Amino acid sequence: MGVRLATVNDSNEILKIYGQYIDTAITFEYTLPNETEFEERVKSIILQYPYLVYEEDGNIIGYAYASRYKERAAYQWGAELSIYIDSNFTSKGIGKVLCLKLIELLRLQEIRTVYGCVTLPNEKSEKLQISLGFKKVGIYHNAGYKCNKWRDVAWFEKSIAIYDENPKEFIPITKIPEDKILKILK
Repeated sequence: MGVRLATVNDSNEILKIYGQYIDTAITFEYTLPNETEFEERVKSIILQYPYLVYEEDGNIIGYAYASRYKERAAYQWGAELSIYIDSNFTSKGIGKVLCLKLIELLRLQEIRTVYGCVTLPNEKSEKLQISLGFKKVGIYHNAGYKCNKWRDVAWFEKSIAIYDENPKEFIPITKIPEDKILKILK
């Protein structure tokens, strides 16, 4: 078992895991993206942010990635985390391993704050956020309509670096030296 950076070639395996959640309120999408759409999503993210897969016996059983929190320039030091684990492997600490490695990589990229968004209720995801030191900062009430019900979402945040004056600009993951990435992933 191990964690590595995802590639575009992993898109179909990752999509199969994501597909397990499409009929739940965990994702707010109504329709599963097709393979081409999903591959484009992965391709877009891996140019800027870490996208990790967790493998066991050569099969991807979980993934996590970071993405830009908001588009305006002043938000460049924040990133939102997303985690999906194959339903046969939940509650085994895989999400925690992926998140901890993501956070270490994001520090290299000059990220200062990481965010998590959890559809309520979702006890497992809420516990994961808290176990990682995230603090709940608010709830958006009736933020989305999924599975025949209006859903609230909770937002969590965690500071991962110093908030210094004149921070260095965000560094795309593709600009981080490979040896530094591999050191975190092993």
